[in-house]
Amino acid sequence: MSGHSKWSTIKRKKGANDAARGKLFTKLAREIQVAARSGADPATNFTLRLAVERARMENMPKENIERAIRRGAGLEKEVDDIEEVTYEGYGPHGIAILVNCLTDNRNRTIAEVRRCFTRANGNLGEPGSVAWQFTEVGYILFNRQTDDGEPRDLDPEAIFMAALEAGAEDVVVSEDAVEVYTARNDLAQVSQALTEAGFEPDESKLIMRPNTTIALEPDEATTVLNLIEALEELDDVNNVYHNLELTDEVMAQLA
Repeated sequence: MSGHSKWSTIKRKKGANDAARGKLFTKLAREIQVAARSGADPATNFTLRLAVERARMENMPKENIERAIRRGAGLEKEVDDIEEVTYEGYGPHGIAILVNCLTDNRNRTIAEVRRCFTRANGNLGEPGSVAWQFTEVGYILFNRQTDDGEPRDLDPEAIFMAALEAGAEDVVVSEDAVEVYTARNDLAQVSQALTEAGFEPDESKLIMRPNTTIALEPDEATTVLNLIEALEELDDVNNVYHNLELTDEVMAQLA
């Protein structure tokens, strides 16, 4: 299982409590609001469609989704001045980190992000200092197990072939997941083709994929993951990307 899938699994298990889910719904609502500024119809606004699909996968109430769309599209009196901003920096042991935020107060957000880096002996960098180490790609995930560890009825080979035929650039099959990577502009067509073929993904979104990864000893990797987790717990943080390689040894220590 690749690093992105491994960390997603950990977050799903940790996010089972009501408080974590409430915070997740807030972040999903912001994502929907920002996407809806380009159009309130998910059928013609692919970014909005992805955000809505993610919200539905997390069992976000339908009325919350619809309210977020209306607020983002300016169809309600109450409008949040939310903007997207990305911060770049280095965590412990030189691990590159991108922090994608949705915020209504940049000063508050950067102060909180900087505090996390400082406490972890990392540091924020200038724009462009880290981003060159990542490439924006489409990412489609099929989990082969439930959160309880039970196997799901998936045909990895069939997904593999369907994804490649639809134009995917890479497909990674492991014991725990099938991960499909696409060019940024091909995510919509590949995702739609897989869905029409009967394969319903657990995630479908744009991510920043590291061009290369760095493997650390488990104790060192844990200090980086503690920083990543602290960042992800911030209300304004939407996604955190990094180039740490989550090896089997690191996962064993986390378990």
